[in-house]
Amino acid sequence: MFKIRYALESDKSFWLTYDKHISENELLLKFRDRRGYIISDEDKPIGVLRYNLFLDLIPFLTLLYLDESYRGKGFGRQAMLFWEREMWGLGYKTIMTSTQVDEDAQHFYRKLGYKDRGSLFLDNTSFEQPQEMIMLKDAAWR
Repeated sequence: MFKIRYALESDKSFWLTYDKHISENELLLKFRDRRGYIISDEDKPIGVLRYNLFLDLIPFLTLLYLDESYRGKGFGRQAMLFWEREMWGLGYKTIMTSTQVDEDAQHFYRKLGYKDRGSLFLDNTSFEQPQEMIMLKDAAWR
């Protein structure tokens, strides 16, 4: 059974097993600001979700990660719908996420109503990776 809750500092070691892209200091800020969630099946933690505010205005989902054995079973969709409801409830009118163009997540987000709205190229930088696709969902599109 799907459960989601705000992450706590006591979740740090679990969180870091899934999230290799965040500093410990930034993670502690996510916990403090309630911008990180633990996704569970019953009481077993199976994934994490975190976000920040793009331009200090738009909730930007920066990570949704589920244990491989739980993918394709609806947990990701439920986590996204929970997060979206929370963001709409806080009064935000637009939300966003991104994914590399070589990742299958773009199809998942499109099924949830996100639309391609741009991209970011990080080649020739210290963050070199494939093109990052920016996707938005607006309250008016729901």
